[in-house]
Amino acid sequence: MTDFQTGTRAIIFDLDGVIADSEPLHQLAFRRLLDELGINNVWIDDWHRYIGTADRPVMIELTRGYAGPLTLDQLLDRKTEIFLGLVGQDEPLYPGVADLIGDLAARYTMAVASGSMRVAIAGVLEWRGLRNHFKAVWSVQDTGRGKPAPDLFLRASESLGIPPSDCVVIEDSVPGITAARAAGMRCIAITNTTPAERLTPADVVVDDYKAIRRLLLG
Repeated sequence: MTDFQTGTRAIIFDLDGVIADSEPLHQLAFRRLLDELGINNVWIDDWHRYIGTADRPVMIELTRGYAGPLTLDQLLDRKTEIFLGLVGQDEPLYPGVADLIGDLAARYTMAVASGSMRVAIAGVLEWRGLRNHFKAVWSVQDTGRGKPAPDLFLRASESLGIPPSDCVVIEDSVPGITAARAAGMRCIAITNTTPAERLTPADVVVDDYKAIRRLLLG
């Protein structure tokens, strides 16, 4: 098994499906938006196809044929508004992840690189004061391309001043793993949203945060 502690200086977290159990909330936010628009799109029920994909391409697909007055950016803003309302109702964090983040931050430089919108990321990281543990937070809005392109992870690495080879990414999706590998980073995948057999391109696949703790803290 890969030695993740030797040579590692930075940990880069994905957000949805890694820090927060928020994929169901994204699905519900899109569903409520489609209901508001009077759109019946069957693909919303097959949410797994969108895990790891940024909001913009998802919105384009789900609202294809929409001829209403709202622009794409306005639709994205409305979906984010709905999502933030859902996030604020109940803590969305996975059990144990907040303690893990705090302990990792005492040893490593930390960043978040997420395909979510900036305000959505901020809404999640408000819980338990998690934002204080991360030196940098990057949204798909800060790069030209979302995952599986490596742009988000490379931007995070650059902002931390740490080369990609010294970064470890924690991901839950196939696009995220692909992006991490393309960025030249090692990757730990957790089976929160995706079956283990689909995550095998990662360096290691784990089922819980205790395993991540053992790999990165011993």
